[in-house]
This record gives sequence, structure tokens and C-alpha cells, in this order.
Amino acid sequence: MEKRPVKLYNVIFPFWMLLFWPSPPVVLLTLFGNLAIDCLVVFLALLALRHPARGAVLKRCWWKVWLYGFLSDVIGAVWLALGLFGSWAITADGPVGWVDDFAMAMTANPFWHPLALAWTAVGVAIAGVCIYFFNRRVFRRAPELEGRQAHVLALTLAIVTAPWLFFVPMYL
Repeated sequence: MEKRPVKLYNVIFPFWMLLFWPSPPVVLLTLFGNLAIDCLVVFLALLALRHPARGAVLKRCWWKVWLYGFLSDVIGAVWLALGLFGSWAITADGPVGWVDDFAMAMTANPFWHPLALAWTAVGVAIAGVCIYFFNRRVFRRAPELEGRQAHVLALTLAIVTAPWLFFVPMYL
């Protein structure tokens, strides 16, 4: 029996990748935390509207609200990434003062640069608008809800569950 030589290519790569890969507890906490917040906001908004079929609406719509919330957050995050990658493309030939400051603020603390703060605010607004329109569509299809109630629910979700954490600095 012939023994084959063992070749190890890029052995360090998987370990290095783990630094940037989200851990399962963080992912699960995020998933269930968003689910709990979305359901709580829908329930409290229905309670404020004095809607008699709160349970039926939640049972019908919870998973769509949850998934559309994640999709909206991803759309807002893509906007932020476009700003960051665009700034890297501009500085490929060498450092450019304000662009470097913008890129640093986008990665560390959006409050460090006015353009980074505005860019982040637009990202949060884009995600909020997406949350509104996606959920408005979901709630319009719920037979238990009237047009005004669907609007109020979607608007409440858009304002309360917009990705406000985009503003939280990674460094102070």
C-alpha cells in the first residue's frame, strides 16, 4: 500500500476567517431578539389601536414582518458598504484627506465626520422606508386590518425598528 504525502494548503485561513465570522450565539441572539422586538412592536401598536384581533394579526404576519425587517436592514447596510467601498476606490491611487476621514468615520464612528453621519442617516432612512413599504404590503393583505390600521402598523414598525444601531460607534 502506497502512502500519499499529506499537503496542507492555507491551513491558517480557516482560523483567520473565524475572527470575522459571526459566532452562533450572536446570530441566534440577533435572530430571536429581532423576532421578539418586531412582535412586541406589532402587538403594542395593535393594543394602542384597540384592535380586537391582535393574536390573529400576529399569527398571520409575524414571520413576514421579521423577514422583511432583516431584508430592509441588509438594504441599509448595503448603502453603508457602498459609501465605504466607494471611498476606498477613490483612495486607491493614494491618500485623499477628507475621503480617508470619511472612510475612518464609516468604519469606527460616524459622528467623527459630517458626511459619514449624513451617509449613515440616509442608510437608516432607506432601511426605515423599506420597512414601511414592505410591511404596509403585508398588513394590507391581512383581512383583519383596515387601511388606516395597516398604515399605522407599518409606520410604527418603520420608526421603531429602523436600524438605529448603525449610529452606534465601534470606537469613541
